[in-house]
Amino acid sequence: MTELTKSAKGQDAATAQPAAATGTAEPAPARITQWGEIRHRFVANRLAVVGLVLVALLFIVAAAAPLIASHDPYAQNLSNTLQSPSGDHWFGTDALGRDQFSRVVYGSRIAVVVGLASIFLACLIGLVLGALAGYYGKFVDTVIMRVADIFFAFPLLIGAIVIILVMGRGVMPVILSLAIFSWATVARLLRSSILSVREMDYVTAARALGASTSRIIVRHIMPNSIAAVMSFIAFSVGTAIVAEASLSFLGIGVSPEVPEWGNMISSAKDFMGIKDFLWVYPSVAIVLTVLGFVFVGDGLRDALDPKLR
Repeated sequence: MTELTKSAKGQDAATAQPAAATGTAEPAPARITQWGEIRHRFVANRLAVVGLVLVALLFIVAAAAPLIASHDPYAQNLSNTLQSPSGDHWFGTDALGRDQFSRVVYGSRIAVVVGLASIFLACLIGLVLGALAGYYGKFVDTVIMRVADIFFAFPLLIGAIVIILVMGRGVMPVILSLAIFSWATVARLLRSSILSVREMDYVTAARALGASTSRIIVRHIMPNSIAAVMSFIAFSVGTAIVAEASLSFLGIGVSPEVPEWGNMISSAKDFMGIKDFLWVYPSVAIVLTVLGFVFVGDGLRDALDPKLR
């Protein structure tokens, strides 16, 4: 009887050994994080990837403009004006003999600086005011939203024209004017997101545990309310680039001698139908740039909130 008991115990001990010792253990499934899912949904969107490539090319061209440009974009050659595209001047020359290709390349720098800087400043203002309006509500919300309504009443270009006429032409006045008339949309988007998030259980629990208002906003509310704003930022950069080119085309943006796409189209309007290459290339640059940011914005919107697809 004792031998049978020992034999049974030996069998139980053998079967109780970990599966890893026998080499039959299955690997643990890879953990999929929230950002991993967002990245997967974004990459699965082909247009979003195309847009990301276009935006990346814009930044590369802007950063490496001195290496890519074949001529000095400011150099004039009055003996070589209005030349059609050739091996020496890929995009031809303008009425002052300046190389069009080099000016298009350097124009990407103005587009990147104005687009990113104006939207960054607009988001900085809009995020702060939108967070305050959405979290506190009542009187604070009413005051901030009524101020935002005032800026909503002004069309972007008209408001920017007024500010530039007061401050003068230049890159900084253009950036400030576009930012001042863009922050209201950011504030309203963030406010509406915060209104739905601030009553969630995890926010209530943080408040019950004695977390400060600033900690609740920064650590709990903002990360869960920023999705709509992120996609809007991508759209807005394209809008800012078009607005900046429009202001320069109207003669109130950056100085005329600066290589900028709107300036190039403005100087080419007298040659439409005769020397169309003067306006085609900067126009194509604007279209591709705006399409890139629009595609990225669509991809971010679908990746961050698949219910909107």
